[in-house]
Amino acid sequence: MSLPIPQPGLVIRYSYLWADEHDDGREEGAKDRPCAVLLATTTDEGDLRVIVLPITHAPPRSFQDAIEIPTLTKQRLGLDDDRSWIMLTEGNAFLWPGPDLRAAPRRGPESVALGFLPAKLFDTVRRRFLSLHRRSKARFVHRTE
Repeated sequence: MSLPIPQPGLVIRYSYLWADEHDDGREEGAKDRPCAVLLATTTDEGDLRVIVLPITHAPPRSFQDAIEIPTLTKQRLGLDDDRSWIMLTEGNAFLWPGPDLRAAPRRGPESVALGFLPAKLFDTVRRRFLSLHRRSKARFVHRTE
């Protein structure tokens, strides 16, 4: 099997680098976590650039900054039973595939993909992220290639 083609709404396993970790000079994420692909686009050079939003168990400071993932969606994606949120205030941008994708232990590269968010949920994520971004309340960490 091979790596999946990234598409908006796809949830992947990724070593996410939080913006505050980046500000402290770190270049590597502290742990692997599920992330939702927000955008996948081709650069002028023909590379595939992807933007992902982190999924976390930590409740957001403001519930305007995140969207909780419904239990049934978490179960379908194979995530744990704890409450989780898609954070809307920051994302990582990188060239696909990049060194920070993570396959499941003892499984092939296809295991990077966990599945897709429901279309209605992803549309809400996209709209709310764009609203925050327009108001300069969301930022990206551009990862090393």
